Amino acid sequence: MKRNVFFLSDHTGLTVEAIGMSLLSQFGDVEYNITHQSFVDNEEKILRAVAQINQAAEYDDSRPLVFSTLVNPELRHHLRECNALVLDYFESYTTSLEQELGLSATPMHGQVHSMVDANAYRDRIQAVNFALTNDDGAITRNYPAADLILLGVSRSGKTPTCLYMGLQYGVLAANYPLTEDDLRTPKPPKILHSYKDKLYGLTIDPFQLQRIRQERRSQGRYASLEQCQWEVDAAERLFKQHQIPYINTTAMSIEEIAAKMLANSGMKHR
Repeated sequence: MKRNVFFLSDHTGLTVEAIGMSLLSQFGDVEYNITHQSFVDNEEKILRAVAQINQAAEYDDSRPLVFSTLVNPELRHHLRECNALVLDYFESYTTSLEQELGLSATPMHGQVHSMVDANAYRDRIQAVNFALTNDDGAITRNYPAADLILLGVSRSGKTPTCLYMGLQYGVLAANYPLTEDDLRTPKPPKILHSYKDKLYGLTIDPFQLQRIRQERRSQGRYASLEQCQWEVDAAERLFKQHQIPYINTTAMSIEEIAAKMLANSGMKHR
C-alpha cells in the first residue's frame, strides 16, 4: 500500500511533522510519499496546496492523508474542502481546551518554534557553541561548566548527540573520545576523574561501527571488524567497572539518544 501524505503548517512545520510521523510509524506496512508545505499563511498558498492535494487524490485514486497545524480558521476552512483525510490538530483540541480553561483561543501562528523567549534562545545558541568548542576532547578546561560529558569510541555518535542536546534542550554537553591507549588502562582517563557524575557512555554494535568507519577511512586497522569489536568490548567493560551509565546507539536516532540520556540522568530541559 502506498499513500500520499501532506504536512501543512503556517510556520516551520516541525510540530506537525513530529506528530504526524509518530502516528504514521504505527503502520509499518504502508509506504508514504511525503510532501512538506510550510509557511502556508495566506489564501493564495492554501488554495495552491488544496489543488495539489486534490491532484494527488485524482492521480492515485485514493485520498491523501493531510496533517495540519494551520491556526487561521479561514485557511482551515479551505483545507476542509480538499479530497483528503484531514487531521487538523488545532480544530481537534482547541474547543476542548476553551471549554476546560473558560477562555477563547487567540490564534497566533508559529508560537511553538518562534523566538518567544530571547534568553532561552540565547542559552541554546551558547550550548551549541559549547558542544563545538568542547568536541572530541580537544579542550578540557571547560568541563567544570558541562552538564554532561559523553564518552565513547570514535564514530559512536558523540558529536551529533552533543550538538542536538545543545540545540534542542540547551544542555551544555562535551564529549571525550576513548582512544586505544585509554582503553588499555583499567581506569577512565585522568582528566575525567573529577567529573564522574557528569559522565555518560555511548556504545554501538561493532558491525555497525565498522560500516561507519569504512565510510570515513576504509583502509587500515581503524575500520577492521577486529579492532571495532575490541574497542567496543573494552569501552563497555570500562563503563560497567566504574558504574558509568551508558546507552547503545545502534538502532536509535539522535533524538532518541538525547531524550533517553536526559531522562535517565534526571536532567531537566532548559
